[in-house]
Amino acid sequence: MMPASSPEGAALKIFDTQRHAKREFVPREAGKVAMYVCGPTVYDQIHIGNGRTFVAFDAIRRYLEAKGYDVTFVQNLTDVDDKIINRANEEGRSAAEVASEYSEAFLEQMRRMGVEPPSIQPRATQEISAMQELLTELIEKGKAYVTDAGDVYFSVSSCPTYGEVSGRKVEDLRAGARVEVGEDKRAPEDFALWKAAKPGEPSWESPWGPGRPGWHTECVAMANRYLGVPIDIHGGGSDLVFPHHENEDAQAEAAWGTPLANLWMHSGMLRVDGEKMSKSLGNFHTLKEVLDAYPADALRLLFLQTHYRSPLDFSFERLDGAVGAWERIRNTVSALLWAGRDDAPEPPSEEPEGSEAPTVDLADATAEAREAFFRAMDDDFNTAGALGALFTLATKANTYLGEVGDGAQPNVARGAAETLVELFGALGIAVGPAEAELPRELVPLAAELADFRGASPEAAGQALIEARAAARRAKDWAAADAIRDRIAALGLVVEDTPSGSRIVAKGA
Repeated sequence: MMPASSPEGAALKIFDTQRHAKREFVPREAGKVAMYVCGPTVYDQIHIGNGRTFVAFDAIRRYLEAKGYDVTFVQNLTDVDDKIINRANEEGRSAAEVASEYSEAFLEQMRRMGVEPPSIQPRATQEISAMQELLTELIEKGKAYVTDAGDVYFSVSSCPTYGEVSGRKVEDLRAGARVEVGEDKRAPEDFALWKAAKPGEPSWESPWGPGRPGWHTECVAMANRYLGVPIDIHGGGSDLVFPHHENEDAQAEAAWGTPLANLWMHSGMLRVDGEKMSKSLGNFHTLKEVLDAYPADALRLLFLQTHYRSPLDFSFERLDGAVGAWERIRNTVSALLWAGRDDAPEPPSEEPEGSEAPTVDLADATAEAREAFFRAMDDDFNTAGALGALFTLATKANTYLGEVGDGAQPNVARGAAETLVELFGALGIAVGPAEAELPRELVPLAAELADFRGASPEAAGQALIEARAAARRAKDWAAADAIRDRIAALGLVVEDTPSGSRIVAKGA
């Protein structure tokens, strides 16, 4: 864990969408953060754009926790919605079956992506009573109304603060809005809070007749139930600013006389090869298909190399580059840990005659990287700047190791490695020694390679390293890491060098 404090005198500043400016972050309760991030509508596998948003807020949450905050992180699952119902009808099954399948799919991809589970993860279908309580309050206060058909609508004209989150004017919204066929609302800009039941759709009993909640009312009720309003931070993709988050805030203002959140955060959109991602263009990629081919740590690295508020241009060429960068960092950490091992020789007390002192003071470089990391992250979670500081440290570390050879100071090398592992880890990126177990299907192969009759451990290790190289070429990173561990179990060490990998006996 990082120390709770940032560099002396520094304050965490966060860009607030509503105010279009960075603000010093002051939570409603000292040392605690109440944070809500909109989760997915579970009707399909999530795409890499969704993945980018969830990774961004995971990194933000991790950093807040690393600074010492007690973060209560709530993220919902929208498991009742038009999209779910339409998918169920297309496939001839129930909406509940569709929602269950893709809820589990989402949770699995988040686990694979290294996203920490929420403190609380409510599902919309389990929070109907809280939503009905909110709607009852809005109706009683004249902020919402019930139609003859049993629908409930929010009256936008009754909310003087409407438009403050997105910066839009009601007059402009009214000019572009229209009443759909079958709707019975009083004004085109009014939005649905409760939808009367239709044949074949899931529904719940209510004071207004059977029906189901509207999308915009779910998070308001859940945020208030689990965190209490106003919450510290409400986040999501920039596509949610309007109408979703605007409509959420209007309900909180109308029901309780307070904003839903003190600070609104939104991540930028993801494009693929410079174009909007869409199935029609053939550039639509689910998170699952990308994780099936690439290591999650490298994908996280690619996502976080762009500031969370900026658009991200995704390409597989850039992802390949991120894989290479991630591997180079891991190799640097391995080299530093080897130089800093317990049985490493102590450097001579005096420089040999004719030798030159290293051009890099690695202890100073490590301290500078730590300070630069905090400084970047305290400036609206600038992960791009924070990662830049760590890459600079890795470059200096490689220069240092190349210059001193076997004369590295073990405590300094170890300190640099620990800093890289710690600070990359604060962003959810693992760069330390692998701890994966050998995949079951590779156990027989590894056993065969490691059990040559009469062969030396070095010969067995060389066979394993060839298997590791094959796994890396196939981008089976878990297998490659596990084979490396098997080599270590033979009393050998893998050294990744610019000219390739080699094995040496420990202590050699």
